[in-house]
Amino acid sequence: MEMDTKIRFAGVINERGRLVAGGMKENVEPLENQKDDEMLFMELALRVKMRREFDKQLGSVNFAMASRERALAMSFILGEDILYVVAEPDADYGILPKKILDIAHV
Repeated sequence: MEMDTKIRFAGVINERGRLVAGGMKENVEPLENQKDDEMLFMELALRVKMRREFDKQLGSVNFAMASRERALAMSFILGEDILYVVAEPDADYGILPKKILDIAHV
């Protein structure tokens, strides 16, 4: 989170869609409640599993990004886990994922 002031959330999600490390940046108002977070993480884990179905044909996914009105969400594969990062919508989506890839050694 310290690498960019625009990052709101950084966490590791396991294959079951559970947050196992990380969380919200201090003094940042969450955009959703805890129940919504749980659903979002489970959906993310399922999406990552589905993307892996095409690894043989297309190669592994480096990262996935969704640009929304209120947030920029990115996911990175870390072995069996997922690094999930949420930034402000005006974050630099051309640079931020590359910085994360370099730091996470994905």
